[in-house]
Amino acid sequence: MDKIFHVELQTPKRSSEDIEKDLRVFEDKYRKVVEAGWIVCVTDNPMGLLSYGAMETIDLLDLPVRPGQLMVHLNTFHPKRELDEILEAFASAGGRQLLVVSGDGSQRLHRLEPAEVGIDCATVTSVELLRYIDREYPGRFTCGVAFNPYEPLDAELAKMRRKADAGASFVITQPIIGRDERLAGLEPFGLPVILDAWMSKKLHLLSECVGHEIPEGTPYDPMGNLRELRRNYPGYGLYLAILGFKTQYPLLNEIWA
Repeated sequence: MDKIFHVELQTPKRSSEDIEKDLRVFEDKYRKVVEAGWIVCVTDNPMGLLSYGAMETIDLLDLPVRPGQLMVHLNTFHPKRELDEILEAFASAGGRQLLVVSGDGSQRLHRLEPAEVGIDCATVTSVELLRYIDREYPGRFTCGVAFNPYEPLDAELAKMRRKADAGASFVITQPIIGRDERLAGLEPFGLPVILDAWMSKKLHLLSECVGHEIPEGTPYDPMGNLRELRRNYPGYGLYLAILGFKTQYPLLNEIWA
């Protein structure tokens, strides 16, 4: 699972002005990734924007769920009933890989309350969600978590220890440019690591993530960075966010070869 492209796809927004077109685009991309033998990674209300669910979209389009080729993101902004429905639908379809994250909220999204999942804490984070999944669905899912090397490293690694103790089985990083020595901090956990390769030329959009201003117009070659990550970290997987299917997708085979 860690040595293969992971291609991020977003389901249509609930506010879509042309849902039929958006569904066709999703279906085309999904089938291309699956047929290539790679992993489709479907987001969960990214940036707090209300979107169609992964499984309701896949079911509606009658898309295949092949073993090891679908990863569904799951965050803490769901009522318990909805959360369980997502997990049951995913398991029933034969899915196993989940990326468990705290997620981006909004006023329109309900944040899971500790009492709903029987946990005594102030706020449900990815750690508590991992524990809930492990308790209520033992052995049914392989759960991954996020790692942000741009946060204070000691605190981020302590958080990673809590995630690993709660059952995390793999790690997906925030976008990595070139080489990042902070990734060495993940080695003691012994978990498969998947690097987020930022595939947009708009590097300045990462300013909030990395914690400092990146001027708009800063030169950046996404495909060049992808090749460099492949050279620098040959044992790691690669997560492709904002992938261009017209210009970038056709070049992927030569990079993995």
